[in-house]
Amino acid sequence: MRYLITGANGMLGTDLRAVLAGRDVTALARTDLDVTDLEAVRAAVSGYDAVLNAAAYTRVDDAETNEDAAFAVNETGPRNLAIAAREAGAKLVTISTDYVFPGDATEPYAEDTPRDPINAYGRSKAAGEEAAIAEHPDGAFVVRTAWLYGENGPNFAATMARLSTAHPTVSVVSDQHGQPTWTFDLAQRIVELLDADAPAGVYHGTNAGRTTWHGFTQAIFEELGLDPERVLETDSSTFARPAPRPAFSVLGHDGWSAAGLPPMRDWREALHAAVAAGAVAVPPAPAAS
Repeated sequence: MRYLITGANGMLGTDLRAVLAGRDVTALARTDLDVTDLEAVRAAVSGYDAVLNAAAYTRVDDAETNEDAAFAVNETGPRNLAIAAREAGAKLVTISTDYVFPGDATEPYAEDTPRDPINAYGRSKAAGEEAAIAEHPDGAFVVRTAWLYGENGPNFAATMARLSTAHPTVSVVSDQHGQPTWTFDLAQRIVELLDADAPAGVYHGTNAGRTTWHGFTQAIFEELGLDPERVLETDSSTFARPAPRPAFSVLGHDGWSAAGLPPMRDWREALHAAVAAGAVAVPPAPAAS
């Protein structure tokens, strides 16, 4: 089986490359392939059996004033990849987000819950889901994820670890609920999904369980051997940003049973493993001059 990864130098793309090590893989960074160019995408996808699309416009606040740019990557990109994958007889896995939902639920969102995004980024990702499925209904896999962290890119866990060295306390919101997800776990699950010859459709690729940003940060501190009492509670009103955030981003995992796979492991177990692997760490102190 031949695999093509787009967005291969990002946090998830790098872990996909690691999980697929030893297989026939071509890894294309953003500078290697413009996913908004259909003819370039067709040429790139030809001859592959599976396309893993980790390319994305992820600047959530910036998308509020640059929605066309977000749609170009997050909607046109998956559409082009789906067209090319269908023509090549390949499967497509494209990564989406909890932001396709409004965040007003109290129970986990099911895979078939209607999309209803509340910001431009979410609208662009919802449109990308719809385009991929419409263009390649028998071979497109939409994997929604959320609250990603990992070793190979900027992320919330890395930011909290860095702030722990610069401030005696950190204030973190406790009124947003979700599922911290290690990119290495997600990469493994995407490969397992393809290996299982699962049916095409929507899957929720998040670690199990739920917490808040405050609870996640306390857990990060505990795993790093720091005092979790240094993490103070606040609410979203203290961090006003251009794009509204869903208050509830917990995703349900019933779709995995159709693939013969269990849900991904609990987020707390995954965080412990990530810290043990060095994917989350307190940055070293700067060298004395």
